[in-house]
Amino acid sequence: MRIEVSDPDTRVLPVLCSAGDGAVQGRGLALIDAVAERWGVLLRDDSKITWCELATGLRSSIDHADGPQVAKAEALLGLLGMAVRPDGLSYGRLGVAAAQESAIGLIADLLHWLRAHGCDPDSALDRAQTHFEAELGEAV
Repeated sequence: MRIEVSDPDTRVLPVLCSAGDGAVQGRGLALIDAVAERWGVLLRDDSKITWCELATGLRSSIDHADGPQVAKAEALLGLLGMAVRPDGLSYGRLGVAAAQESAIGLIADLLHWLRAHGCDPDSALDRAQTHFEAELGEAV
């Protein structure tokens, strides 16, 4: 995943330095250097862009490291026309928030469906949480 931050001030370039224990500045780039696969600065005529690339564990831009459950959920959201990008590219930050709201809406609709058919929504949520945690444990 690539993250970019634009700054209109081209006079000063970011510099990796070690900040002292009590320092209130100088830690940002050190943090980026510690967690990023790589980082750099692009100079433009009217701005500079500081960027970094983070490893995500995804096998491709349309794949998920979390496996078939995530792919199935995205396929379902896509069938319902809910916040899935048709171009197969990854979501931006706002796109993820919209997809999250769509998923929450779908879960709420399913809880209404369960209640309408005489089922206990709280029990269904508890069972779903148990399945989710068991699948997470198997993945580790």
